Amino acid sequence: MTSGETSFASSELRESYELCEAVTRQSHAPLWRAGELLPASVRPHMHAVNSFALWTDTIADKGGTAAERGRRLARWYSAVREGLRSGDSGHQVLRAFVDTVWRWDLDRAVIEEHLGVLETDCVSPPVFETFQDQRRYLRGVAGAHFELWSPLVGLRDPEVLALTSLLGEAGQVVDLFEDMPEDLAAGRCYLPRADLRALGLEVTDLVRGECPGALAELVRLQLGRLKDLLEQAAPVTGMAEREYQPFLHVLVLGAHLQFDEIALRQERVFTQGLEPLVSADGASRRPVWAHAEVDTVPEHVAVIMDGNRRWASEQGRPASWGHQAGQWSAMRLVNAALRLGVRHLTFYAFSTENWTRSQDELDALFEIMGDAMARGGVEWLHDLGVRVRWCGRRDRIDPSLASALTLVESMTSNNETLTLTVCVDYGGREELVEAARALAAEAATGAIRPEDIGPADLDRHMYAPGLPDVDLLIRTSGEQRISNFLPWHLAYAEMVFDPTPWPGFGLEQLREAVAVYAGRQRRFGGNLPGPTRPTEPARSAKPA
Repeated sequence: MTSGETSFASSELRESYELCEAVTRQSHAPLWRAGELLPASVRPHMHAVNSFALWTDTIADKGGTAAERGRRLARWYSAVREGLRSGDSGHQVLRAFVDTVWRWDLDRAVIEEHLGVLETDCVSPPVFETFQDQRRYLRGVAGAHFELWSPLVGLRDPEVLALTSLLGEAGQVVDLFEDMPEDLAAGRCYLPRADLRALGLEVTDLVRGECPGALAELVRLQLGRLKDLLEQAAPVTGMAEREYQPFLHVLVLGAHLQFDEIALRQERVFTQGLEPLVSADGASRRPVWAHAEVDTVPEHVAVIMDGNRRWASEQGRPASWGHQAGQWSAMRLVNAALRLGVRHLTFYAFSTENWTRSQDELDALFEIMGDAMARGGVEWLHDLGVRVRWCGRRDRIDPSLASALTLVESMTSNNETLTLTVCVDYGGREELVEAARALAAEAATGAIRPEDIGPADLDRHMYAPGLPDVDLLIRTSGEQRISNFLPWHLAYAEMVFDPTPWPGFGLEQLREAVAVYAGRQRRFGGNLPGPTRPTEPARSAKPA
């Protein structure tokens, strides 16, 4: 058989693949949803590998005593080996998994490694003395699992497989935090004991949520290691063929979003755990506003996303890699803004001056934008209740991208949780000139008298009518200028210039910028600080 085949030899085999999809969707909805981004010829086989790993984990970890689980796992182990030897199995999940292994010539040594680690874990609760001990477990459980399916997305080079394994390890760390309260209650602590001792902690302190300062430090230590794993693994997304990249991107993004959630919950994660990003019915988790660490949260945050190319250059990678990493940061920041209670978020994605860049870079940038919307991004934003608006010229960018932007505007137009305005082919002076021309035309026809023209009239001719004034402008990568960005809306904005390149900007940096904003006294040109905006005339038209 060849890896490109999608036919099934029997209705039994087809039903087995359908069951595998159902198992994956029910047991690990985020992994199922990522798999749905794969080409149809690959999707059933990815679900087969994932359902096998999930089924095996359930046998090793759920129900009965350790001895009973050990006996069940031994029988399962025997069935797996027999199925792989004969090429078939009477077990529905195994039947599809064995078929996939044979079709794609998947590495059976990796399967043995995966089962061996789970068998050891099943016998007795794991006790990791050091981080390296924990890494061996992470590798055997999830690293081996991710390496096993890598050939399905065209990844077979040993160095690339190692990066896929790291991505699996990062995902397993996230899973450990999701299941933390349940595991602790069952007497399982998957954190290195050396870390606990260094902070004067016992496992019982984690269970009871006591010693908050030490527990918060313990979380920060684990987050530092998780961040390292993610940074090492991230390049793998650019090493796959384009049709497989959205799947890998979603896995990386999901781990980053859960990283941010852990950072927000801190020591509460030991008693609360984490909710999965996607529920079994396929809906994305809606972030709930966190208890703000500051009293004042800006209503409208605008961001000049600078530093993608410099960040990529520092890592020895092409500019396109920086733009792709910047796309992840944009998605992460939407989630972070929702968690902090921001109501309007505006990104400077592409300026009128950016047309001077090379055609290769422009093509890559627009392709990345299009992929972000076409492959899961729109659904994710819509599920979160985000309204998306396009601010900029609409006559010069690629028609397919323009169509995609218009479609997402229409699809999300009734959402109210957060408004995300994306400035594409935007220039502030050109926007004001176009608005002035439109008003001049109205005046020439007598539709409006020049002496009656006010701010609201200019506003209704802007690219995004009704866009509120910016409260906080953030520019990344250390530059300190506004670069023709929203001059009308920045009249009273507070400005924060952060040295972090855009691909490295996330929840932590946004919280710092919001804290700086909250600490400033906004006078709006008056003598006394005021918590509200200056009085504005009523808008003359409903926002588009």
